[in-house]
Amino acid sequence: MPLFLIERNFAEQLEFTTDSVREVTEINQEISVHWLFSFLSADKKKTYCLYEATDPEAIREAARRAGVPADVIVEVDQINPEAYV
Repeated sequence: MPLFLIERNFAEQLEFTTDSVREVTEINQEISVHWLFSFLSADKKKTYCLYEATDPEAIREAARRAGVPADVIVEVDQINPEAYV
């Protein structure tokens, strides 16, 4: 499945709760997008998330339903550094 890196910009500092994470997870499952990993910026106003999804539209739909931004979506490939040693 294709990999996508999503940049999300938040006006206020982002605070995660168990309920908000559960809600996003349920939406992702319904739309068949799979969260893999996230980074949170030091000021807590940006996240960079790695997802598996069929296409960028699935990610946009999941973000819209969850009420979170998906400002930049870039399809990426995985690089395995050990393959180049």
